[in-house]
Amino acid sequence: MSHLNNKLIGVISGLLLSFASLAADNIALNPSHPDRYVVVKGDTLWDISSMFLRDPWLWPEIWYVNPQIENPHLIYPGDELVLTYRNGQPVLRVNRGGKGRLSPKIRATPLDQAIPTIPIDAIAPFLTRPYVVEENELEKAPYIVHFLDDHIVGGAGISYYARTITEEQPSQYAIVRPEKPYKDPDTGEILGYEALYVGTSELKRTGDPAKLLITSSDMEATIGDRLIKSDNEEALIDFQPRVPKTPIDGRIISVLNGVTQIGQYNVVVLNKGASAGLEPGHVLQILQGGNEVRDIVKGRGASVTLPLEEAGYLMVFRTFEKVSFALVMSANKPLHVLDWVRPPTH
Repeated sequence: MSHLNNKLIGVISGLLLSFASLAADNIALNPSHPDRYVVVKGDTLWDISSMFLRDPWLWPEIWYVNPQIENPHLIYPGDELVLTYRNGQPVLRVNRGGKGRLSPKIRATPLDQAIPTIPIDAIAPFLTRPYVVEENELEKAPYIVHFLDDHIVGGAGISYYARTITEEQPSQYAIVRPEKPYKDPDTGEILGYEALYVGTSELKRTGDPAKLLITSSDMEATIGDRLIKSDNEEALIDFQPRVPKTPIDGRIISVLNGVTQIGQYNVVVLNKGASAGLEPGHVLQILQGGNEVRDIVKGRGASVTLPLEEAGYLMVFRTFEKVSFALVMSANKPLHVLDWVRPPTH
């Protein structure tokens, strides 16, 4: 997790610098907002923003940056946030260390102790592993054909043969097991396949078959498991929460980690991805309803479509070509697979 913590500066800065084009007079405060708040360990910017604002992703619009304070875009436990007004518009000021005043200060606190935008721990397992694979990618991927030393299955420290790897780079491969397809609920199109993460391997010798060693495993590998090239890129966590500029009309099609009841901080899968214009940091509203019901008053064959109702918000944190992963940031009622997601209307 250290490489994630090292990028928290980007998380905070990205949030506070976005939405510069929005007018401050469009900012709506939370009716029950406090006048001041002292930051504590475990807070996130989204949670604190929700205390003060109706729309927490608009935090930068009321943030007062004092150039005399070192790292004014970072907020730490112990800092005090004070809500004031300038020309009739709300402004949030920070008092470093709860001192009650704004002043220059050399801070000894490590930068990675600044509070994050969202709870990084909730999404960390889903940031880098190849959880979605496309059908043509599976067809071309190497696969396990035999374990050495008469092993039936493989775990960490077990060598195996795979077909076919002809290149020496990359030397690291993720072992995945293709699971259920992700289907578009409206068109039936297969958007990709869920990839169950099994473990990691190190290439020892190219060929057909190639020889590899399992270096770590979450579960036992079996014959037929596929190998996906691993990259060494650090996970993206410097999100800039914002509303998509293009229309998005999507659905929740799955929930990860075997959860059946969807609520705050659950990770869900959307049927829209990079090809639809979604990017990490995009905030979407969750809507329920839209069902067609019978109108018994008008008689046989008559029906009416129910309106969509607000149910919560989510933020996209990882995109694939046709699907995305998103973290549920708030829910005012139980959420379900097939709920709608669209850009916020306010």
